[in-house]
Amino acid sequence: MRAKIRQFVSFDWAMKKLLRSKANFGVLNGFLSELLEDDITITELLESEGGREYALDKANRVDFLVKDSSGKRIIIEIQYKDEADYFHRMAFGVSKLIASSIKKGEIYADIDQVISVNLVYFELGQGTDYVYCGQTSFRGRHDNDLLGLNDNQKKGLGLESINEIFPTFYILRINEFNDLAKTGLDQWIYFLKNEALPSEITAKGLYEAKEKLDIMKLSGAERAAYDEYQEQLRIEASEIEFSIKRAEKAENKLKEAQRHEGEERRQKEESLAREAEERRQKEESLAREAEECRQKEESLKREAEERRQKEEAFKRIAELEAQLKKT
Repeated sequence: MRAKIRQFVSFDWAMKKLLRSKANFGVLNGFLSELLEDDITITELLESEGGREYALDKANRVDFLVKDSSGKRIIIEIQYKDEADYFHRMAFGVSKLIASSIKKGEIYADIDQVISVNLVYFELGQGTDYVYCGQTSFRGRHDNDLLGLNDNQKKGLGLESINEIFPTFYILRINEFNDLAKTGLDQWIYFLKNEALPSEITAKGLYEAKEKLDIMKLSGAERAAYDEYQEQLRIEASEIEFSIKRAEKAENKLKEAQRHEGEERRQKEESLAREAEERRQKEESLAREAEECRQKEESLKREAEERRQKEEAFKRIAELEAQLKKT
C-alpha cells in the first residue's frame, strides 16, 4: 500500500521550530480563540522547560508557554506517550508556574491566571468526549450554592468570577475525535489528528496554518530539519515497538517459567500427597495387624486361663474322690 503524501508539518514540530516566531503567532491565536471561545492575542513567548531540547525526549513531549493581551499565561503541551500520572504532571506544571510568577514584595492579586491546554495522543482517563474543561468551583455543603466574588472584590480585582483566578485546564483527546468537523474547534482537532485540512475551513487561524505549515513552502534548512525530526520520530517509534515486543517476549517467557514451575510444584505436591497417603495406609495396616495380634494374645490368654481353671476343677474333683474312698 502506497504511503500517504504529507502536505503539512506536524504541529509538534511547528511549535518547536516555526510558531516561536512572532510573525507566526496568528496560527496559535486562531487555535486558542476557537478553544477558549474568545479573541486571543498572544503578545509574548515565555521560556518553558519543554522549549529546550532533551536528547531522551525529543518527540515525546512539547510544551509552549505564552502570554496573551489580558495577561493570562497559557501552557500548550503535546503529549504522545501514555503516562498514568499525567494528571499529576498537569497539576505540577501549573503549580510550579504560579509559584515562580510572584516576586518578593508583590501581592497575591498580581498573580495572573494560568490556562493549561493539553493535546494528548493517548487514552487519558475514562470518558466519551474528546474535549474536556476543568475549573475550580466552591459549592456549599448545606445549601449547594456556588461561592462567588462579592461586589468589593469584583471592583478591586477587576474580575467577575472565581474561575478567572484559579487555573483552567483543557484536555483535547485527539485520537478520540471522530473526524466530523462541526465547529471551528473540531476543524482544528481534525487538523491536529490527521495533519490535513478538513473539506470546509471556517476556523480562525486555519488558513494561516495552511500557509505557514505547508511542507513545500519550507526553506531548504527547515525542510532538512523537519525531515531529520520525522526520521527521529520513526526511530523512536521503532525503538518503542521493539521495547514493547521485547517486554511481551520477556513476559511470555516469565509466564511460561511460572507455569512450568507451578506444574512442577503441583506434581511434587501430588507426589508428596500420594506418599503421605501410602504412609497413612501402611500405618493403618500396621495398626490393624497390631490390633489383631493383641486380640489373638488376649484370646490365647483366655484359653490358657480356661485350661488352668479346668485343670484346677479336675484336680479338686480328684481330691474329693480320694477323700470319699478313705471314708
